[in-house]
Amino acid sequence: MTIDDQGAQRPAGAGEAPEASAIGAFSGEQAPDAAASAAPTAVAEREPILRARRLVKTFGRVVGLDGASLELYPGEVLAVIGDNGAGKSTLIKCLTGAEVPDEGEIWLEGKRVNFKRPQDARDAGIETVYQNLAISPALDVAANLFLGRELRKKGILGSVFRVVDQKGMRQRARDELRALGISTLQDVTVPVENLSGGQRQAVAVARAAAFGSRVVVLDEPTAALGVRESNQVLELIRQLRERGIPVILISHNMPHVFDVADRIHVQRLGKRAATITPQTHSMTDAVAIMTGAATG
Repeated sequence: MTIDDQGAQRPAGAGEAPEASAIGAFSGEQAPDAAASAAPTAVAEREPILRARRLVKTFGRVVGLDGASLELYPGEVLAVIGDNGAGKSTLIKCLTGAEVPDEGEIWLEGKRVNFKRPQDARDAGIETVYQNLAISPALDVAANLFLGRELRKKGILGSVFRVVDQKGMRQRARDELRALGISTLQDVTVPVENLSGGQRQAVAVARAAAFGSRVVVLDEPTAALGVRESNQVLELIRQLRERGIPVILISHNMPHVFDVADRIHVQRLGKRAATITPQTHSMTDAVAIMTGAATG
């Protein structure tokens, strides 16, 4: 064991990696070999679109990540599960720029990146849907879909007077919802405050799909939703996979995880305990790995 400058303990050698390149920039280095996992060999032979290696993150004397690694492959749904305090949220925040890891490496499409803020990750094509959804109830569906990315009218009206192109945004919002197969939102001019929980989640997921050109991250998307609304969200996740967009799904709901995930990353005590699949392991096996009663 070694003790870092803040007094947190971790295994010797964990997270020892050179510093990343400039903010959100690519250094051009070649990606390292994939970390070993319990995933099928066919998956391991592919090149990950997103990879984290030996990430370390401490908060004073509290160790959030202790050499955590993760691989996400193109066109797959990777579920991240773990008990409370296992480091799931910290891992995702490091991958999406909400937190900066103290040590370790993050690679996107074979190039090393260093996200200092969430906007860096968004600029790189990584979109995140958090539990609070980050939507504005008073705005309509189209306005929420383009929140922070509003389209301006062409010519002097847009460039000088900054007039928003509401007609264009509403048409693109309809196209995006149609592409995802979202039939419950027929009118994009309806204020979000008038929508159900599942419909609001659909708006947040559609926004992520519209701008997440490389990766979409969903943090507990079915929390506090009923059975019918949860099934709608799960269908949206399948639609994203069919469109070739890789998804990271953080969830405590084991039936949902085993329903849509291609692989399952099990987080325990700040690091990866195992990577399993619904075909090779049961829900009982996953819980046993989460609690330390079994290994991957």
